[in-house]
Amino acid sequence: MAVRKIRPKSECCNAVPVALPHDSAAEELARLAWAVAHPARVRIVRLLLNRSTCVCGEIVEELPLAQSTVSQHLKILKESGLIQGEVDGPKVCYCINPAKLRELKALIANL
Repeated sequence: MAVRKIRPKSECCNAVPVALPHDSAAEELARLAWAVAHPARVRIVRLLLNRSTCVCGEIVEELPLAQSTVSQHLKILKESGLIQGEVDGPKVCYCINPAKLRELKALIANL
């Protein structure tokens, strides 16, 4: 029969709960973090960061995913503001939004 060790409660477990105020920075961090919370979206961001020009059809060629799946990931990234899309004829060319990326980095640094 295994013997369970009883551990004393640490001081943090006895702390009085404190209500956190509304924090718009926390909401923005959560929104941006969710946008990069999928490996395919992380790969898309990395791909765009490593290019000096906008990327169009190459994104689908770089990922082992269907074009419709890549489009859905691009939509999520674009809605978050991390990437920008510009219509170029029948296609959309994407690039990183440097200001939003800096914001994400700052929010994470202040976590």
